[in-house]
Amino acid sequence: MGEVAVHVEKLSKQYHLRSGGRERYSTLRDSIMNVFKLQRNHDRREGVFWALKDISFDVKPGEVMGIIGRNGAGKSTLLKIISRISSPTRGVIDLHGRVGSLLEVGTGFHPELSGRENVYLNGAILGMQRSEIDRKFDEIISFAGTEKFIDTPVKHYSTGMYLRLAFSVAAHIETEILLVDEILAVGDADFQKKCLNKMSDVAQEGRTVLFVSHNMAAIRSLCTSGIVLDRGEMRFYGEIRDAVQFYGNLVTARDQQETLNVADVGFTNVRVAGENTDGITTGAPFKASCTLHLQVALPGFQLFCILQNEFGEVLVHGHNTGLEAHAAVPGIYQIDVSFPALWFRPGLYSLHFKLMASGLASGKARFVSNTIPVDVTGTVTGEALHGTLTPDLHWHMVGTSLEVHVQESKMARP
Repeated sequence: MGEVAVHVEKLSKQYHLRSGGRERYSTLRDSIMNVFKLQRNHDRREGVFWALKDISFDVKPGEVMGIIGRNGAGKSTLLKIISRISSPTRGVIDLHGRVGSLLEVGTGFHPELSGRENVYLNGAILGMQRSEIDRKFDEIISFAGTEKFIDTPVKHYSTGMYLRLAFSVAAHIETEILLVDEILAVGDADFQKKCLNKMSDVAQEGRTVLFVSHNMAAIRSLCTSGIVLDRGEMRFYGEIRDAVQFYGNLVTARDQQETLNVADVGFTNVRVAGENTDGITTGAPFKASCTLHLQVALPGFQLFCILQNEFGEVLVHGHNTGLEAHAAVPGIYQIDVSFPALWFRPGLYSLHFKLMASGLASGKARFVSNTIPVDVTGTVTGEALHGTLTPDLHWHMVGTSLEVHVQESKMARP
């Protein structure tokens, strides 16, 4: 097996559900009553739900692994089991090193205590020694940007301040293994960038990281390997670029199948094509396309093609000008959108289509396609990466030397 930091073998997690779909919990009263009477099985029929099933993988020391999947795929359950918050139904987990987790941001914060007191309380809950917190205290509050309010009870903090401080405490834990779940749900866009930079620093320090996120650009930039979970099963395990591509294809295939069963409107076959079949090159035009399925007539509709960056910020919100009053009969339509060269910096972006309808009997007006990753490749200078756009600028400079101006000035004097 060789040297590994995290070894997971045949890991499974099973939940018992009531027929209504909710997990059954037994109270003390239930336990006492069951001693004196038989359970009525026909009233307590249970089902079984496998949140995880036969998951196996290894993570080497210093490796950053991305865990990818839709909501409900089992990503958070996997991290909770690895961090010992939850126990597996069966399987083996071997951990070699101290484990820290950024799973439930803010767990352990007390609203009546000040920010300073909560840093020490939350740090202790997360396994930090007091000396470690003392050493990192200034760095923690500086990262969170809460220096002016550190002695104020956190009940007076805004939601953003509260989450920033909680994340900052968790992010400064010194552990060999770090488990991270959806850090980009914390704070505004600027703080999310700080979160990404912090995770990048952690990775460069040689620590082992298991990283869960729906942000494919962050996954691509931080991780070297990845696994794809789907309905509790591991569908892919390998290089992160291949994992992201596999996930995009999986989502597209799943949505195509689900869309064919919708009542009114649906999208399938969302694609982007440029010089490469699976992405575009910065500075080059490209096309986006999809198939629109209409089960009912649309008296009027508007189509949009939306392109976002890794932080979810909308970069392009293209509108089908000229079709505002267009009507469509039931059928299958091919939609193609041509983009000029946008000069985005290399990275992973996302694209989806949206349709706004009017006059439907169902009353529904908004229909959205699945989101696909858009891989922008290309070579640009380091300085150009500071901007969102990296256009190939053509510079022209005209002037005369200062000496010429001085000589002309002297000659003009009487």
